[in-house]
Amino acid sequence: MIVTSEFKAPFWARNRHLQTIWPRFLVRKPKLDLHWEKLATPDDDFIELAWTKNEPSQKGLVVIFHGLEGSVDSHYAAHLMAMLSTQGWRGVLVHFRGCGPLGNQTARSYHSGETQDNKRVLEELRRRYPDMPFVGIGYSLGGNMLLKLLGEEPEQSWLQQAVAVSPPFDLARCSEAIAQGFSRVYQYHLLKSMRRKFSEKFHRFDYRTLLGLNLAELNNFKSFYQFDDKITGPLHGFKNALDYYQRCSANQFMQSIKTPTLVLHAKDDPFMTPDIVPHGKRISPSVRIELSERGGHVGFLQGSLLNPVFWVNERIKRALNEINV
Repeated sequence: MIVTSEFKAPFWARNRHLQTIWPRFLVRKPKLDLHWEKLATPDDDFIELAWTKNEPSQKGLVVIFHGLEGSVDSHYAAHLMAMLSTQGWRGVLVHFRGCGPLGNQTARSYHSGETQDNKRVLEELRRRYPDMPFVGIGYSLGGNMLLKLLGEEPEQSWLQQAVAVSPPFDLARCSEAIAQGFSRVYQYHLLKSMRRKFSEKFHRFDYRTLLGLNLAELNNFKSFYQFDDKITGPLHGFKNALDYYQRCSANQFMQSIKTPTLVLHAKDDPFMTPDIVPHGKRISPSVRIELSERGGHVGFLQGSLLNPVFWVNERIKRALNEINV
């Protein structure tokens, strides 16, 4: 179901771009004491996990999935992991392939619908901690992936609860929205990082043979659609960008989810348009979408200009406290 969020933007942060940008660049991140792990994959690659060190956990494990080009250094991840440590939960952030400090060892990368890697991670974590409560939290791209995973595996037993923050829902519509107006600034920033990573991998892998792509073409990509059409799609088994978007958008999986799931979303998210949020029978009774008028993309700032408060963390804290452990 969809309900009105209790989030209210303060007078100084009613602009969606300020809500989106301020947390990333103008709020100091907490320092984290982390334990790193490399989890092997069947294709001789690995996934990097970043763990908080408060073990044994008093309450359970929160498995975190970051957004596009994110990592444990992303502002939302750092603040969440710091908060979890104070609440008796242990946190582990799963880096999608190529997003950790060590990169990855194969030609492939990651995408919004990559659930196989993350199912393996969850299976391994559940094997280690068979009786511990697990909560999954995904941000942006990671939120889309998490919703897709829960819809693909409605009877899953890895996670007792899930939270998705600012999931894109409809990848095709999002690729259009972020290519317009001021939102192109976000596209430029993220695409620059994506091009850089693949430029480095060109020295190790023959993408000319794999994708029919040369380095000059890569450096000329100006939009997510171009990148996804020539790289993300064909590199991960899709025909093109449209096939990738259609098969991996979370919208089509929302009605199949049986895990109690909270979605936090803002209508003014500059990465997308308000009409991509699913409604009615397209949403499972197990899913609660809390929709606010403002909040930007993974923003949701409250408090004062000099002492902002990450409302999302307060909402997540409340959701965690409602779980029987």
